[in-house]
Amino acid sequence: MSLLRSARFPAVVLLAAAAAALIIANSPLGASAQALKETYLGIPGVFEMSVGHWVQDGLLAIFFFVVAVELQYELTSGELNSAKKALQPAIAAAGGVIIPIAIFLLIAGRSDAAQGWPIPTATDIAFALGVLAVFGKGLPSGIRIFLLALAILDDIVGIIFIAVLFTTDVNVGLLAVAALLVIVFGFLSRRLDTRGRIPIAVALVVVGLATWVLVYLSGVHATIAGVALGIAMAQQPALRARHALEPWVNGLVLPLFAFSAALVVIPAVSPTELSPAFWGILVALPVGKIIGISIFSWISMRLLSRGATPPLSFLDLLAAGALGGIGFTVSLLLSELAFAGSPLVRDEATLGVLAGSAISIILAALLVAQRARHYRRVSPETADDELPEPARTTGDLA
Repeated sequence: MSLLRSARFPAVVLLAAAAAALIIANSPLGASAQALKETYLGIPGVFEMSVGHWVQDGLLAIFFFVVAVELQYELTSGELNSAKKALQPAIAAAGGVIIPIAIFLLIAGRSDAAQGWPIPTATDIAFALGVLAVFGKGLPSGIRIFLLALAILDDIVGIIFIAVLFTTDVNVGLLAVAALLVIVFGFLSRRLDTRGRIPIAVALVVVGLATWVLVYLSGVHATIAGVALGIAMAQQPALRARHALEPWVNGLVLPLFAFSAALVVIPAVSPTELSPAFWGILVALPVGKIIGISIFSWISMRLLSRGATPPLSFLDLLAAGALGGIGFTVSLLLSELAFAGSPLVRDEATLGVLAGSAISIILAALLVAQRARHYRRVSPETADDELPEPARTTGDLA
């Protein structure tokens, strides 16, 4: 289990799952794999979803629950618990959203693919920290904390996009009942340490599942249920739940989603025939994130008389920008949602996410390794070899 809680191994598993899916989809097994993904499971006539949707709407809600617990911790007790601490990464995150959107629209804005503009705005925390762990030995903790805060703020933006842009025909009544269950979930979680633990834990699972079903049936994307439950849960029980779920999320949930999302056939066409969505994402992820994050961060440091975080050089900010371009998980989900009605464009957008993230991984590895060598050379006594894991080092959770 400790391997699945490390920063390096989950990133490798994610990459392997996506690569395996691409290979299988473009092999004689591709048709069978797609048929399995489209097989419906559930109670016939009552509640059924395809295997692909069980992964995207069901399992991924667990991932978003874990993300929400991390958000809750950082916003209340961690590196974003004050406006001063959050200001610089917030400005950087804004640049990492605005510039990729602008680049995407510049390339694809005059086509039917324009609706995919949210796709290149996401940052995959697991992948970014994995690259940082592999190539960043010797980086000072300030850079790592800045990246973690930046990625968390990016997650907030991604969650908002999913909740606002991809919600249709909302059943207000079902959503209201789901909101009531979230309040009940939060109340029960605050009794977990004072009353019978097992009965309350069972009740939390039942209430959580009921909330997920109601959110799904209401028309809001089901992963939002995971976000709401993670934010509503009392902090200490939430951190314990996160600790217990982390190996399953890293070792099962995210690899299954990466495999399902990357199960696309590479089109046998010339590059000029590829959708503008592919090119927009391919450029906006690595280029837009580097430009947006580094430039906005640099401007914020020049405008603020006293920075909210330790001062970083422009090369440090370039490295952070490259890491921010690793969209992967949330970008794959956004591409599924943005082009749900256009399978061909969706597949090409998925390829754009994979290719753009791969370019960002290579750029990030080079830039992070260069900065790590620099800090090991000039300040070996202050170099910090460990990744910050604030939500994992609270009390007895480590």
